[in-house]
Amino acid sequence: MLNRRHIRIKVMQSLYMMQQSNSENIQIGEKFLDTSINDVQDLYLLVMTILVEIRKKEEEYISLAQKKHLATSAELNPNKRLVENRVLLLLENSVSITSKVEEKKLTQWSVYDNYISLLLEEIKESEVYQHYMAKSNVTFDDDRQFVVDIFTDIVAPNEKIYSFFEDYKLTWLDDLPVINTIIQKQLKNLKERDVQVFVPKTFKDDEDADFAKNLYRKTILNFQEFFKEFEHKTPNWDTDRIAEIDTIILRMAICEMLKFSSIPVKVTINEYLEIAKEYSTPKSSIFINGVLDNISKAYAEEGRLNKIGKGLL
Repeated sequence: MLNRRHIRIKVMQSLYMMQQSNSENIQIGEKFLDTSINDVQDLYLLVMTILVEIRKKEEEYISLAQKKHLATSAELNPNKRLVENRVLLLLENSVSITSKVEEKKLTQWSVYDNYISLLLEEIKESEVYQHYMAKSNVTFDDDRQFVVDIFTDIVAPNEKIYSFFEDYKLTWLDDLPVINTIIQKQLKNLKERDVQVFVPKTFKDDEDADFAKNLYRKTILNFQEFFKEFEHKTPNWDTDRIAEIDTIILRMAICEMLKFSSIPVKVTINEYLEIAKEYSTPKSSIFINGVLDNISKAYAEEGRLNKIGKGLL
């Protein structure tokens, strides 16, 4: 679920939290990192189950309308295409999803069901919905495309949902685009023969899990030493005025150069430049690129880059 760049961002956030709190307790930062990483799966489940709850909410509305004392013909004989959508039912009946939701006791949508109602209303006002409901009959491919479209155009970009997740857990705001992309891809790849949708693992493999833990530990255990590596290599920049997040990015990049033998230097520099563009000042990426380029060349000349594999320097 998490790629290497997102793992780096998680580590950066944990180191920033430690620096802001002036804490020297390494375990506090590591606990923050672990929680932040584990919470990603909760976010995935909550976003995915929005679609399940939308179907349930429509089914509830239909049931209530049919029980009206003076129900209209349309209310007594409603178009049930949305509640009978095979993809939505597949999501609702997926043991992989339901068991995880129960295990983690994720009951947010039963408490904040107003968000589900708002989304359902927006869906019903959309052209996608009108076109889907007007079809004389639908195939599984039609059901799937409808779900992909409402997720992509209505659910994923919804500002109220973004605000809800941001208020609930601050780190989720950075995770949401990643989760939305994963879910969109899963939905597009669903087949009629599928019996359930599997919840993806947080890490691709054990190597990525170890990378997250080791990058945090090795950076924080050498925090001051890594600062000295670039302290006098910024002649045009006052080190006291370098953005705090930039000093963390530089430390992490230096850590990768010196402590992670299998990661090419170019990959390290490119990854942290992209992170700086997103999380730091407008000029930070230029500054970081210059510093890391000079440092990597100096390390190569000094023989300090002990990289394993052809072309890793």
